[in-house]
Amino acid sequence: MVDVSARAFLDRLFEAAVAAAHPSTCLPPALPPPPAHGRLILLAAGKAAGSMLEVAESHYLDTLGFDPARLVGIGVARHGYGRPTRQLEMVEAGHPVPDAAGLAGAQTALDLAESATADDLVLVLLSGGASANWIAPAYGVELDDKRALTRALLRSGANITEINTVRKHLSRIKGGRLAALAQPAKVVTLSISDVPGDDPAVIGSGPTVPDPTTLAEARDVLTRYRIDPPPSIAVALRDPANESPKPGDAAFANSEYLLVARPSDSFVAAEKLVREAGLEPILLGDNLEGEAREVAAAQAAKALELKAAGKSAVLLSGGELTVTMRGQGRGGPNQEFALALAAALGGAEGIYAVAGDTDGTDGGGGAATDPAGAYVMPDTLARASASGLDPAAFLAENDSTTFFETIGDLLTPGPTCTNVNDFRAVFIDK
Repeated sequence: MVDVSARAFLDRLFEAAVAAAHPSTCLPPALPPPPAHGRLILLAAGKAAGSMLEVAESHYLDTLGFDPARLVGIGVARHGYGRPTRQLEMVEAGHPVPDAAGLAGAQTALDLAESATADDLVLVLLSGGASANWIAPAYGVELDDKRALTRALLRSGANITEINTVRKHLSRIKGGRLAALAQPAKVVTLSISDVPGDDPAVIGSGPTVPDPTTLAEARDVLTRYRIDPPPSIAVALRDPANESPKPGDAAFANSEYLLVARPSDSFVAAEKLVREAGLEPILLGDNLEGEAREVAAAQAAKALELKAAGKSAVLLSGGELTVTMRGQGRGGPNQEFALALAAALGGAEGIYAVAGDTDGTDGGGGAATDPAGAYVMPDTLARASASGLDPAAFLAENDSTTFFETIGDLLTPGPTCTNVNDFRAVFIDK
């Protein structure tokens, strides 16, 4: 039988983490003054694009009374993550595999940036997911080739920095190219970080910042993970014309960048709730990387150690874990973490956990209805056994969704319209 009070506590932690990073909370104080004479061009992309555009539009039109005739722009978000806007176009597009809607939306953003003058302000509202939502393949590369490469990278176990290194060298918008195209306008980027280390060059593949990575490094990623790219991509990654603008390039002289939310903000909010509950928060880091099942094994060992010492505490961690796909199942890194954690805990009493992606979906087929993660309860393995489920078999098949779906332990908040990577909490109750 599920411990309802423990699950409710885990839900409160997850909800606090999401709320701390929502645009309605973090964006208004950071919005810059509108231009004195020209247009305000709003370009938003990523899982928070809809909510960021909605908040910004309300701020400029309602709070500041900005002339609607001088406000133009477009937002491109993941399918199911759009928000209602009054005059700015809102597009929903594919994620993590790009689609034609993202292609069209990115082209509109490029056209608006290219039309900018010295009197205009180009305000870029960026969040995780922008790499897939803003898809503008380098010349000679077809959308289907980019889609095939994306699938291969996602299955390979490559981390987000490596994946975005490749993306930036196969694009007309990523890797600083959007800022270069918007010259001579002033460019201001406000971003919500979803990557370990909060590196602007990695968030959304850095469309408005210099790119320190190179074509050679992009080729090395494919070699390292034994990915044989489509011929058009192999050619593009050897074309010097696809090298990205580097630090010191004049393209960024009139560009500013500000992080408005990051994973650490979410963990500050969660730690506060843990202390209010009379428990000790133990932050293992908001930027963990690595194979989900290996991180789970390490955290299970830590939880069992605390339990043996008679301590009540909550292990908190974030970051972006990876799953090297060997099976044909459904799931994402948070669900695989939860399944491996349950197996490693072995049904230990008094240990509960939740692992979820703050954007509301974890891996899956790209649908807004995909689960965000899963819960682990002391009786997770017992209930699984009663349903004839073998955790090891489901791990081998990378089929964590089916496992947790069967026993009713999926975390399903739906789209949150923000994204600051993963949130994990392991609650040890003495």
